[in-house]
Amino acid sequence: MSRPPRPLSQTLLVPLVALVVLVAVVSGILRIAAVEQGYHDTMIVGADQLSRGLTSATWHAMLADDRQAAYDTMQVVARQPGISRIRIFNKEGRIMFSTAREAEPFVDKNAEACVLCHASAQPLVRVETPSRARVFTDPGGERRLAMITPIYNEPSCSTAACHAHPARQSVLGVLDVALDLGPADRMIADARRRVMVTIAVEVALISAFLAVFIGFFVTRPIRRLVEANVALGRMDLEHPVEITSSRELWRLANSFNLMRDRLREALGEINRAAQELEGKVAERTAQLQQAQRRLVQADRLASLGQLAASVAHEINNPLSGVLNFSALMGRILRDDGVPRERVPEFRGYLERVTEQTARAGRIVSDLLAFSRRSKPQRAASDLNAIVRTTVALVSHKLKLLSVEATLQLEEALPPLLCDASQIQQVVLNLVMNGAEATRPRGSGRISVRTRRDDGQSVVLEVEDDGEGIPKETLDRVFDPFFTTKDDGKGVGLGLAVVYGIVESHGGHIEVRTTEGRGTTFEVTLPLAPDASHRLDGVAEHASREP
Repeated sequence: MSRPPRPLSQTLLVPLVALVVLVAVVSGILRIAAVEQGYHDTMIVGADQLSRGLTSATWHAMLADDRQAAYDTMQVVARQPGISRIRIFNKEGRIMFSTAREAEPFVDKNAEACVLCHASAQPLVRVETPSRARVFTDPGGERRLAMITPIYNEPSCSTAACHAHPARQSVLGVLDVALDLGPADRMIADARRRVMVTIAVEVALISAFLAVFIGFFVTRPIRRLVEANVALGRMDLEHPVEITSSRELWRLANSFNLMRDRLREALGEINRAAQELEGKVAERTAQLQQAQRRLVQADRLASLGQLAASVAHEINNPLSGVLNFSALMGRILRDDGVPRERVPEFRGYLERVTEQTARAGRIVSDLLAFSRRSKPQRAASDLNAIVRTTVALVSHKLKLLSVEATLQLEEALPPLLCDASQIQQVVLNLVMNGAEATRPRGSGRISVRTRRDDGQSVVLEVEDDGEGIPKETLDRVFDPFFTTKDDGKGVGLGLAVVYGIVESHGGHIEVRTTEGRGTTFEVTLPLAPDASHRLDGVAEHASREP
């Protein structure tokens, strides 16, 4: 996920502050340069005025032929604060006088102050004031401002009796005055610091003003629009947005409010349509529920009628047989007993009565099991022992049907918390159902297997090699009263009872079949049944549609 961009206030404030800083820095540099130039020009003017004054005093002293007076004046002036040195040298560069000790008797004509006049073969006579000033650093590391002033050979000087220079000589010598720049440099440094502080204050004030301005006129209105958009996402349509900071944002807010109003109207129409639809749905639902109740009642009546017809049909057949065989037995029986020659016949009829009576008993037992509403009486039981006992009980009948039963029981199965009698009925019904499926072949095999599933349940499998179950009837094998047996062979309650018992134990049953090759019923039972399966599954399954 990409990082979100910077806020709009920062996007606007950063370049504006950078521009303010740039303008302030450039302005400060120009102001500092102007201050420095002003101090420099002032120093030059002062040095020029001092030089001209000393030149005038020297000229008068020389005119009076009082050279010592001129030198004394220079000495007095040189001792004043800010004046570093005063000296005079002639045209050839010989130092004629200096208020400071000089290391060399001559000055260097190639120095900056001398090159201006002596750069050509004919030295210059008149030089402008700025060109006569120079800034240098003395051996002690102090900055100095030196001003040179030519001493001209005036006509009054060349005609004096003491004058030793011809009238054609224009310049008699040069007066060099050096001033100390330390005070000026300190003033310039103070001015530079004041300018920098002023720049910092200006930048801070302008930045604060820009931040407040952008926050009030840009960030705040946009934040209100964002909050309104979030409220719109929550379907809060009752709070309009009012912005008057600028025309553009005002128009944007009005457009947003217009969209909000239209959305509120559309939502109102949707709600009204939804209410109308809910009313129609409720009306239709009531009609469907009423129709469903009628269908359930009709279905129950149909099921009851089917049950009554099936029970009547199934019980009537063995009862009819019992009645017929009883009548035959009554004809054979005499006052003195059964004739010896008809005893075998009498016994045959008696066996038929017994068979038909047992058949009626089985039908009644199935009905009782299907209608049973008692909860399973669970106790720790051995599933393998239940399977062995059940198969042993029906082993004689399996032999009569020519069905071979094999057991593949996993050893060390954990105890199963179940109702042993109901689980035995499950095993019995599945085994006998498989045996009945092999009857058309005349013989068959049944395999009963147990295994542990996933540590939380056990599995019981009953597999036969009968004809299989057709696909069109596979989904109905667990429905009550559904049977594929011949008429008079059953009422279709065996697998329904099995399904109900398994469900009441919190398990499930699956069937896999292949036509012509056999069927496998797989029952999965949990070791610790869930409390949600405490209701009797048999009773629940009784409500399934036939």
